[in-house]
Amino acid sequence: MPKLLRNVLAVVGGVVVGSAVNMAIVTVGPSLVPPPAGVDVTTAEGFAAGIHLFEPKHFLAPFLAHALGTFAGALVAYLVAIGRKAVPAWVVGGFFLLGGIAAAYMIPAPAWFIALDLLAAYLPIAWLAIRVGRVMLR
Repeated sequence: MPKLLRNVLAVVGGVVVGSAVNMAIVTVGPSLVPPPAGVDVTTAEGFAAGIHLFEPKHFLAPFLAHALGTFAGALVAYLVAIGRKAVPAWVVGGFFLLGGIAAAYMIPAPAWFIALDLLAAYLPIAWLAIRVGRVMLR
């Protein structure tokens, strides 16, 4: 398989795996840390109306979804890629960062969470996945 095709598939596979991990955690999150009483998180309107009732603990699952989704995706991309293996992992991290930026505009959240999420859950986690990938392939 040509190197470019393999690396494109590494990115696509990383995005698919990372998205699946992200959605699994987002889906399970409310059962682990229930939303505040009376807040309907099944609709954007209900979520926006009740966001002022959320405590820091309610943002743990979204942060973990973003960080672990990015980690899983970047690690898959690193392990599948050939040649400059870190490049596809960084591309996956950048892809998820762009998704996080878009979410920051679309989903109401406190500024502290948006800052933490955008600064810590994407590119630093892609870097960590690259480091773990290097150790795994030694």
